[in-house]
Amino acid sequence: MLTDDGKHLYVSWDEYHMLIERLALKVHASGWQFDQILCLARGGMRPGDVLSRVFDKPLGIMSTSSYRAEAGTIQGRLDIAKYITMPKGELAGRVLLVDDLADSGVTLKAVVERLRGMPSISELRSAVIWTKGVSSYTPDYYVEMLDTSPWIHQPFEEYDDMRPDALAKKFVV
Repeated sequence: MLTDDGKHLYVSWDEYHMLIERLALKVHASGWQFDQILCLARGGMRPGDVLSRVFDKPLGIMSTSSYRAEAGTIQGRLDIAKYITMPKGELAGRVLLVDDLADSGVTLKAVVERLRGMPSISELRSAVIWTKGVSSYTPDYYVEMLDTSPWIHQPFEEYDDMRPDALAKKFVV
């Protein structure tokens, strides 16, 4: 649910899963055939996993990080992992790059540029759930364009500050 001022978008688990399914349908409707999926950790792991299952394609993982300060709300230096984790072989052929959102666009743009420099990749397309209006990069596939560029409160964020002792309290009778 988008707040009246357009500054915050609150997403439930049901909405989140429905949006991932809509993303899968958008990719499918395009008719593009791809060989592998590469997700960006951490935000792209859940959508990447679902798309990997729906399309029955191998899933690779690349770790990236840029949110550092103010509980992850201030973008800092972009870190991109040197290695890509694949179930077997190398990242090659037609690759679908998956993340949760195109926020500033900095991360996706940098990763796309790096991947396009890999001779083993013959074609690369990108897919996200949300694209913010302020993004400098527009993915090939997205479910929602967020013109007001709100802060997105995803359902798994409750675990960001939860530690095992707090989790254990949920199960005390």
